[in-house]
Amino acid sequence: TAHGGCGSEVRPTLIYFFTSGFSQVRQYVVQVIFSVTFAFSCTMFELIIFEILGVLNSSSRYFHWKMNLFIILLILVFMVPFYTGYFIVSNIRLLHKQRLLFSCLLWLTFMYFFWKLGDPFPILSPKHGILSIEQLISRVGVIGVTLMALLSGFGAVNCPYTYMSYFLRNVTEADILTLERRLLQTMDMIISKKKRMAVARRTIFQRGEVHEKPSGFWGMIRSVTVSVPGSENLTLIQQEVDALEELSRQLFLETADLYATKERIEYSKTFKGKYFNFLGYFFSIYCVWKIFMATINIIFDRVGKTDPVTRGIEITVNYLGIQFDVKFWSQHISFILVGIIIVTSIRGLLITLTKFFYAISSSKSSNVIVLLLAQIMGMYFVSSVLLIRMSMPLEYRTIITEVLGELQFNFYHRWFDVIFLVSALSSILFLYLAHKQAPEKHMTP
Repeated sequence: TAHGGCGSEVRPTLIYFFTSGFSQVRQYVVQVIFSVTFAFSCTMFELIIFEILGVLNSSSRYFHWKMNLFIILLILVFMVPFYTGYFIVSNIRLLHKQRLLFSCLLWLTFMYFFWKLGDPFPILSPKHGILSIEQLISRVGVIGVTLMALLSGFGAVNCPYTYMSYFLRNVTEADILTLERRLLQTMDMIISKKKRMAVARRTIFQRGEVHEKPSGFWGMIRSVTVSVPGSENLTLIQQEVDALEELSRQLFLETADLYATKERIEYSKTFKGKYFNFLGYFFSIYCVWKIFMATINIIFDRVGKTDPVTRGIEITVNYLGIQFDVKFWSQHISFILVGIIIVTSIRGLLITLTKFFYAISSSKSSNVIVLLLAQIMGMYFVSSVLLIRMSMPLEYRTIITEVLGELQFNFYHRWFDVIFLVSALSSILFLYLAHKQAPEKHMTP
């Protein structure tokens, strides 16, 4: 039921992203690359579920793992970087005729830095060849795990900050009216100064001064800096108008923020709001525990050997002293847990990618942005497999470990803990400063 409920949340996000997002992407090859990357990324998660449930023969699952990893690495390392460079060069007119040559040069540059990325990290046994799958996965894993840790650290802190009513500042109707009054006064000042500029330009035009064309560079400078006797200094007024317009934009955003905060306060009083407030406290405890465990893992160079579900059941059974089939229930609970992790990861990443796409996309850059998002998504999901492997019981990791090769799995978990800790502490500091400065900003007259 939990798995199905999460799935119903993923479907609208998928439809929204693929219909609205791809409507701005004109190149068919870009749509195909993104769709294939997403399909094979989800197939990896499906194969993880198959490992737990024992679906298909072991040899068949091993073959599909190999084929899936080979195709997605081919896309992430060769196809996406090449086409990204190709569309970047295509947007530059001077390089348009030689875009294939410059695309190859950009791809070779990417490959150089991609390969040098693995040098500082102890991620691989030196006996593997240059073109082996292990060489590619090890480097993709570093990038993907770093991205996952950054998002997880920020999400672990931002989630309780967003849901808990404790962090909501008190907003009254008087605060909103005061800010709206400042906004209206600023707009009146902008209109008044623009009227003065219009009157000054009309006066200059009536005197025939508009026909005096400045000659040379110093003439142009003089025409915009020197005011005519008896007229307004248009340059000075324009600077004041620009400053007031910037102030009006800030006041408008602050007013919208106050309205949103007021709505959140009213929403927190409803039954659903109280439910999310409870979730906020739960995630706060989880955030503190996760930061504490990440610190312990880093200090003592510790990596768990047993998956959390099996370990938790064993501790509970030993403490209570009851008869319990640990192996049977760990399989079913691991299936539910991994399913929830997979669905929430997909949904969260798609929502983030959708917001990012609409924030920076344009008609010229949409192809490049979608390819970069496909690159991020593929690396994110490949790295998820590396980390989810530890959440599975030992007997279900065999094929995944064989397919991924002799990677230094312990390094990726330690690296995740380091980046997660840095991201979480930085997010706490940032949100603390933002929460502290927000009341002061809105209380200024």
